[in-house]
Amino acid sequence: MKQFLAAAAALAMTAGAAFAQAPAPANPNPAMPAVATPSTNATGTPAAGANSFTEAQAKTRLEAAGFTSVSALTKDKDGIWRGKASKAGTSHDVSLDYQGNVFPK
Repeated sequence: MKQFLAAAAALAMTAGAAFAQAPAPANPNPAMPAVATPSTNATGTPAAGANSFTEAQAKTRLEAAGFTSVSALTKDKDGIWRGKASKAGTSHDVSLDYQGNVFPK
């Protein structure tokens, strides 16, 4: 009986070790991360989603990205702030998604 219990214990430890490997990331290659950081690459288009930025916060984000004369900001049905702004003397249509990514056109 002792041999049986020892064998069962050894088998249980071996099986447990197989499941104790490091877990895989939830999404190893996200197309659009939930939080934009300087190291994340935007996809080139604004991400639709529930946008909690106020108009003043959206304007501040655009100005922090180097735009001036920010005007005509409106939030569309996809939660993307859109407006007009200037940068380096050139006028642009600009967008700001819920992640804080700025997209000039």
